[in-house]
Amino acid sequence: MSVRVRPTHCGLDAAVEVISGKWKVVILWALSDRHRRFGELRRLIPGVSEKVLFQHLRELETDGIVRRETFDDLPLRVEYSLTAGGRALNEALKPLGAWGREHLPVGDVPARAVP
Repeated sequence: MSVRVRPTHCGLDAAVEVISGKWKVVILWALSDRHRRFGELRRLIPGVSEKVLFQHLRELETDGIVRRETFDDLPLRVEYSLTAGGRALNEALKPLGAWGREHLPVGDVPARAVP
């Protein structure tokens, strides 16, 4: 596993760098309960393009957050799942999600319930 090296000033900088990107937190949520195939993730995350989903998955894999497993089945099958680090990151994001839900402007409803 290779890890991207980037200058950070504190742990929060490092965490924000890993989850920066419009869809990364949604990807983490989609993988929170089980492994999923690429097409499944595309269906669960309406609005994300294949290119961006692939790019974000690769970055999360490089950062050690997501595991990509290839199976030699016919047709070829690829599944994505969270690593231990990814599960820990999801746990760390739960209080932030709770804060966000609590502070939604009146009348705003999230498009999909996220833990």
